[in-house]
Amino acid sequence: MASQPKDFPENFSDKMSDKTRDVKDHIAGRARDMKDSAVEAGRKAADKIDDQREPSARALENAATTLHDKAGNLPGGEKVANIAHAAADRMQSTADYVRNHDVNAMWSDAEDFVRRYPGQMLAAAAVVGFLLGRAVKSDDY
Repeated sequence: MASQPKDFPENFSDKMSDKTRDVKDHIAGRARDMKDSAVEAGRKAADKIDDQREPSARALENAATTLHDKAGNLPGGEKVANIAHAAADRMQSTADYVRNHDVNAMWSDAEDFVRRYPGQMLAAAAVVGFLLGRAVKSDDY
């Protein structure tokens, strides 16, 4: 075996193993802390959204009621009135859904919908992205 320099510690590899383990433990601890922080932030965001469910449902109901009330006075006759009533009914259904489902249930329903209709969702995302891009671009001029 080759001789080591005079000031080279005999337990160098043990010290390096200990330092490596310390660094790994520190990194793992920081990763746990970051994950816990992200989970807490997500929980707080979900709580804030849940707090707004009832006011949002009320606003949708009020809009639906107003649309039902004004549908007969819209220009375009019976066909437009029927479309307005159908839209108001959808708004009422949405209000009921928002009131009766928490954020987790809504998220789960959205995931199920995307899984069932992936092509349509990609197309819708592309259209929304295009429209947002056009809106941002037109604001620049």
